[in-house]
This record gives sequence, structure tokens and C-alpha cells, in this order.
Amino acid sequence: MMRPRFLIRSFKHIQASVFSSSYLHFKSGRISQACKLKAMSTSSRPKVFVTRRVPEDGINLLKEHCEVSQWNSDDAITREELIRGIKGVDALFCLLTDKIDEGILDAAGDSLRAIGTMSVGYDHIDLAACRKRGIPVGYTPDVLTSATAELTVALLLNVSRRLGEGVEAVKDGSWGTWSPLWMCGQGLDGATVGILGLGRIGLAVAQCLKPFGVAKILYSGNSEKDEAKQLQAEFVTFDELLKKSDFVLGCCALTKENIGLMNKEAFSKMKKTAVFINTSRGGLVNQDDLYEALKYGEIFAAGVDVTSPEPLPTDSSLLSLSNCVVLPHIGSATMKARNAMSELCARNIIAALKGNPMLKQVQ
Repeated sequence: MMRPRFLIRSFKHIQASVFSSSYLHFKSGRISQACKLKAMSTSSRPKVFVTRRVPEDGINLLKEHCEVSQWNSDDAITREELIRGIKGVDALFCLLTDKIDEGILDAAGDSLRAIGTMSVGYDHIDLAACRKRGIPVGYTPDVLTSATAELTVALLLNVSRRLGEGVEAVKDGSWGTWSPLWMCGQGLDGATVGILGLGRIGLAVAQCLKPFGVAKILYSGNSEKDEAKQLQAEFVTFDELLKKSDFVLGCCALTKENIGLMNKEAFSKMKKTAVFINTSRGGLVNQDDLYEALKYGEIFAAGVDVTSPEPLPTDSSLLSLSNCVVLPHIGSATMKARNAMSELCARNIIAALKGNPMLKQVQ
């Protein structure tokens, strides 16, 4: 059965049509009595499918150059709807919650010429399959660096100074008279901070922590970083970082080599007073091993903004611990960062559709 199509709104330059309660379809062109028919004819414009409601900066930019269809929901698109929406389009604007594999690419057909993901990570996209088809993939690094670094530091302070526990003590009445040892946590002054992956975000986190009086910054990864010299950060082995650090921060990209890197063995090498923070990807951590390490005092506390899976089931053992704070993947959740991500994703797509290199393309 053909789905109903009706006009719900006219903008000065944009016409929006609804094909179902879940889809918005935008056609670019100045709407007026004199040129309405001409505006409706947009067959020469490339078609872009957007898999979620996203900040308008990117959508408005796309609408200036393309015919845009959008999954009209804040919830992740189902695979069935993604397959339906991607058919015959020239470009895909997706999110890290969308698994773009061979099946999705096959459903798109030969028309698909570009993919943009509104994320700094791209492990949800089958890059090998895209390369085989000659489809460039754009992503959105840099613009979310400051926001994610801020959240990393906020999470670290929350966990290390036991802020969540303190708030609960006020609410449940367990806050009694002042006690010298009550609610004592771990401070940054004079501490050693170990960063797993001193990339853009790791470097920004290190810069944010310096004013707190951190004594030493260690980092591990594939190679030494020239940028580390300005922070006097020391390149060490993974094992050395674990053993010497008071705070261990996961800020690295997820790769096949580091999936489950933070496991029982890793936690056993950390100080019992150490705090673990992860704002990279949930796959970096074996969550069962993290639970055991926290429950039995192998480490002092942990805070994670990323989990596997996402969302984390409400019956997860991690949520039963007072020394573990779990956030719902909000590292880049500032309006400035999300708008910038949306716009950069759109610019990547537009550049590729015009036959130009993307501003930020996965290599």
C-alpha cells in the first residue's frame, strides 16, 4: 500500500513533506506561486538519507544542496527502516549507533557515493566494504575534543571525590556529624595520571588536569607523541602505566588490538587506591572483570561514559556498586559540540558529492 504523502509545512526556501510518522522529506527550492512547480522538480539534486533527528546546522546545510530524507525520531533507527531509507540515495548521514555493513551497502545499491558519520569513532562502519565499493567515509574529529575532555575531567572528579555518594548521604539522612575519615576520596594534587592513548582527546584531558597540581603524566600507545613534550608527559609501556598511575584514563580509539584491554590482568596490576575512567569505547573494558576489581577492592573506584552494550541493561552488576559511576555516553553532549559535529558531517558529504575530498575522511 502506498504511504500517504501530504504537505505539513512550507518554509521560505524549503518544503517539508511527511511520508509517514517516522520520515521527513525535504526538497530545496524557493516556494512561490510562480515557481512552485519548478521547485518541486529536484531530480538533479543528490539524495541524502539521515538516520536520526540531529542538530539543525547540518540539516540546513544539506538542504541547500541536496534532497534530504530523515528518520524522524530521537530513537535509533531499526535495521529494517535503515534498509528502506537508504535505497537509491547518493549519500548517508549516520550515527555511531547505526551498523553499516555489507547488507546495508547492498541495500543502498550503486547510487551510494558517500557516507558521513556524526561521530569521531567509526568502528560501526565496515570500512573494507566501503573501500571495495569506492565509497569515502567522513567522520567528525576535533570539534568534540573540548567537550569530551571536560566530561572526562568531570567524571574523574565525581568518582575520585565520591560526589555521588555524598549526594545520596544528604538525601537518605546518613549525613551525620563531621568525621575525619568519612567520604575521603583520592585527590589529583601530586598524583600520577596515566592516559591510554594521547590523541586529541587524551592531550586535551592532560592539559585540563595540569592546573590541579598533577605531578606526572604518563601515556602509552603505538608511538611517542611530539605534542607530549609541552606537557612533559612520559611515554611508557602499558604495564608500567598501570603500575605507576593513581588515575588510569581510557582515551584511545577502539581497535581490534585493544578490545578487552582493561581486563582482570590489567586491573590486578593497578594500585588498590587507583581510579579508572573510560570515555573512549565500551569495548576497551571487560565489564565483568571491572565489576570484580571494584567489588573486591582491586582498585578504588571507576567511572565510565561508555559501555558495551549501549544502553547498559538496568540489571548490570556495575550499577549495584557505590564506587562505580556510569554515564549514558554524553561525552560530546554540549550544544556547541553537537551542532559542530552535525555541520562537519554535512560538509563531508557535500564535498564528496561534488567530487572533492572530504574535510575529515577516514583513511
